[in-house]
Amino acid sequence: MTSPSARDTGPADGTEPEPRVLCDARALAGAPPVPAGVLWKLDEPGRQLDANVVRLAPGGRVAPHREPDLDVLLFVVAGSGVLGAGTGDEPRRLAEGAAVWLPHGSTRSLTAGEDGLAYLTVHRRRPGMQIRHRDDVS
Repeated sequence: MTSPSARDTGPADGTEPEPRVLCDARALAGAPPVPAGVLWKLDEPGRQLDANVVRLAPGGRVAPHREPDLDVLLFVVAGSGVLGAGTGDEPRRLAEGAAVWLPHGSTRSLTAGEDGLAYLTVHRRRPGMQIRHRDDVS
């Protein structure tokens, strides 16, 4: 059985969607100048996923935070760093090629190593903003 969201993907003209290469994450990560921030994001219409290639400058940090709703897959494209995981922000070394599952509800942080850290994140697309009744907001 196909979910309604799966049926509603693909081109609006009804043609079959085509697989394609979207970017070369390693080339993006290594291309000078070496900016920090989002280098690429998935922006295809009708998609069910969100994905980004992000770079942290050497010593750059993503502060500890908790993602309550979405599992995230993180793949280290270039560089190295430390994943802080759990409520104690326990350090776990990351190197190029590491694949990390960040389950929803988990606390995590990232700190780039001396060469910086470039990584791909993939997760289910967030639903759009919704208007709620006051009684529904907690």
